[in-house]
Amino acid sequence: MLNALSLLSLAANAESDSGSFEPPTINEFYPEVIAFAGTPFELNRIMLIRLLVTTLLIVVFWLWTSKFKKSYKTNSLVPTRFQLMGEISLNFVRKSIAHDQLGEKDGDRFLPLLTTMFFIVLGMNITGIIPGLNIAGTSVIGLPLVLAVAAYVTFIYAGVKKHGGHFFTAALFPAGVPKAFYILVTPIEFLSTFILRPVTLALRLTMNMVAGHLLLVLCFSATSFFLFETDGAWKAFSLGTFAFGFIFSGFEILVAVLQAYVFTLLTTVYIQLALAEEH
Repeated sequence: MLNALSLLSLAANAESDSGSFEPPTINEFYPEVIAFAGTPFELNRIMLIRLLVTTLLIVVFWLWTSKFKKSYKTNSLVPTRFQLMGEISLNFVRKSIAHDQLGEKDGDRFLPLLTTMFFIVLGMNITGIIPGLNIAGTSVIGLPLVLAVAAYVTFIYAGVKKHGGHFFTAALFPAGVPKAFYILVTPIEFLSTFILRPVTLALRLTMNMVAGHLLLVLCFSATSFFLFETDGAWKAFSLGTFAFGFIFSGFEILVAVLQAYVFTLLTTVYIQLALAEEH
């Protein structure tokens, strides 16, 4: 509700400046520079959101670690609510993603990376519905691309470490395929395994966050327009657009969690495929 009112307030200010309906544009994702303009350390609103989320995640994980250590030393059997939230969250990644796909041994081996990915994506996604922030840190391709490259390097490392150079041979020349068909199969396997995997990881995450933000801004911009810039019965349409905006805000929470899960799960699946014995 607070996020809906925050977006409506921003839309109302924009409408009052122009006096007409202004739909959201791609410029939403290129905000004005706040500091260090023209340098590699240039900061805008989205970069500040990323720094804020990163700082909060570091603090939360430090507090969780402190609570876990304290409970271990004191043999406490009753966790606090904060500690319980940490245990549930971390066990979800450990059990439902890492162990389910990789088994306990390899799951624990890659768990630090998978946990980091899940919480970074979740934290950056959820800012899209937080009042005052109102845009996801993953709605610009840079961060999703960095995470996708990390996934890419990890699954290639896992495959090479276990299978050596045979990893690339098995990936590009699948067993059971007649050699005459390799001229068709090999380029397709190269594109799908070594090019499209990181690209689709990054684009899927970014496009979902972009679409969600644009839908929310569209709903609340329309609400502001109907409510403040029209007369008579047209004002009633603001109720419908506001209701849709409120519903989409709840839907965005689901999308934020789901995309964090999907990104981490696909990374795990790629690692599992790289470790598979048929290589």
